Amino acid sequence: MFVYILDHKFHFETENLCRMFYPNSEIKLKYELDEYDGDKIITQLLNKGDVTELSAKADIGGKTAHHSKALTDYTDEAGEYNLALCVFECLREITGYTPAWGLLTGVRPSKLMNKLMLSLGKEEAKEYFENKLLVSKAKTQLAQDVALAQTSAMEMSKPNSFSLYVSIPFCPSRCSYCSFVSHSITNSNAKKLFEPYLDNLVKEIELTGKIAAENKLRLESVYFGGGTPGILSAEQSERLITAIKHSFDLSTCREFTFESGRADVTTSEKLETLKKCSVDRISINPQTFNDDVLREIGRKHTAKQAVEAYNLAKQTGFDSINMDLIAGLPGDTLESFKNSVNTAINLKAENITVHSLALKRSSTLVMHDNAALSQDSAAEKMIDYSISALKAVGYIPYYMYRQSRCVGNLENVGWCLPQEECIYNIYMMEEIHTVLAVGAGAVTKLKAPNENYIERIFNYKYPYEYNSRFDTLMERKNRITEFYSTYN
Repeated sequence: MFVYILDHKFHFETENLCRMFYPNSEIKLKYELDEYDGDKIITQLLNKGDVTELSAKADIGGKTAHHSKALTDYTDEAGEYNLALCVFECLREITGYTPAWGLLTGVRPSKLMNKLMLSLGKEEAKEYFENKLLVSKAKTQLAQDVALAQTSAMEMSKPNSFSLYVSIPFCPSRCSYCSFVSHSITNSNAKKLFEPYLDNLVKEIELTGKIAAENKLRLESVYFGGGTPGILSAEQSERLITAIKHSFDLSTCREFTFESGRADVTTSEKLETLKKCSVDRISINPQTFNDDVLREIGRKHTAKQAVEAYNLAKQTGFDSINMDLIAGLPGDTLESFKNSVNTAINLKAENITVHSLALKRSSTLVMHDNAALSQDSAAEKMIDYSISALKAVGYIPYYMYRQSRCVGNLENVGWCLPQEECIYNIYMMEEIHTVLAVGAGAVTKLKAPNENYIERIFNYKYPYEYNSRFDTLMERKNRITEFYSTYN
């Protein structure tokens, strides 16, 4: 599909709206009109004296639609909104599909809701979502519930606060839906990278700790993510955590999360080591409790093993455990997804994160046609069930985010029992304070104290780059001190 961008600068929002309706199509932008007669949507801004006209004309699959808006008091903000509305109405007319999130294409709806509640108040913020952004009442309420649940954690963050993210981009095997930068440790090349990677990671932890101390930063939370951090041996985990303890002041740290991840790498020895090292929150992520679906997506464990791993963690003394589930996995049904949700609830997991399947081009999973991806009613029913079932037994939605190319154009939501929220997830997703990140694929996000400005420092994406160009990567860390010297 070609998307024509004529005489305006709103290409980013225009493209994102088109991807929302056609997430599995190849979309190419053009900036000059031509004679192409295939699927296309033409967007244009025309100045007609005192009036600015914004229009969208779609010709897709033999169907056409045209919508336009005329503005007498033009601003870029009004122009972007009204052009987006024209594109949205065209595509809704052609597909017969109304996205529940309306015009919202952003990753962080709850962040926008928080901002609107501060400036407009609760009721006016809801009206803005529903009437201006065309978000459904249910999704509007969900976004506001999440925003309200975050208040206490957000208030505890200080201007000099930060969280630490540690990347372990290795897995026992690669799941078919995975789009993360992760390497299967069964691959011989990945094995060769593993020990040098850990050596360099310790060095980066030590340097980052020194920089944090020099800039008088306050550590709030630590999060080991991946990949599958649980692939580390007990000794390797202890080595990395000891490096963190020696490099950072943990006296203000209120949470230490370790994604143990899959049941096939979770052992009593590893759990006991994590507990001994003061890790107080872990994730054991089955994704589904349907064995047929687990085989389909390439997971090397059973549902029974996931339950056993959870019970083992409880016996080891962990009283804050997260379990991830995914709606829309291939081969899953509404009934088996309900069983997965009910199983996690019956286990009394303190956190249950419900993801909607996102199909990224870097994953190996081959997806069905566009309509099934963008308008998957089964996935929508799965998500609706998770919301009603979790609310019914007292779980609270406390963080959320959205992804492109997601079944049903749905969302990912973290649920928790009261007072059991993962504060790192809130701080990271709502961009409340700086996140210093170490490891391959990690992205440091520097948040200006008392301002909304954010600057990113990217580590090399792949472990082989991380190892081979490690000295260059370390030089990038100097930017942290430069950044804080500007704002302090």
